[in-house]
Amino acid sequence: MKTIALTAALSLSLALPAFAAETRCGWIQNPTPANWWLDDAENTWTIMTQGSDDEPEGMDLIPDISEHDYVRTNGNYGYACACMSVETDGKEHITRILSFRQLKLAKCRNDKALKFPG
Repeated sequence: MKTIALTAALSLSLALPAFAAETRCGWIQNPTPANWWLDDAENTWTIMTQGSDDEPEGMDLIPDISEHDYVRTNGNYGYACACMSVETDGKEHITRILSFRQLKLAKCRNDKALKFPG
C-alpha cells in the first residue's frame, strides 16, 4: 500500500512543471501607467500590461524606480537599469518576481548586448 502511494506521489511530482528562478538584467521600462517590461540580452519580457490581469506575483518588489538612477520619458514614466530574479513562461512573460535590484544606468549603457530603450 505504501509503495502505491509513493509511486502515485512521484508520478504527480514528475507531471508538474518545474519553475526555476532566472536572473534577468537589462532595461526595466515603465513608459505609461501599468505597462512594464524588461529588455535583456535575450528577449523583451512582458511584466504587465494596462487593462490586463497579468500582474505577476512579486510586482510589489519593484520600488519607485524614479527615486534612483532613472530616465524620465513621459511625465512620471520612464526607464532604468535593473537585475531581477524571476520565473518566466519561457517565451516572453515574467510570471513571478522573486527579487529586484536597480543598477546604475551606466551598467546597461555599457552592455553591448542590450539595445538602447526607446
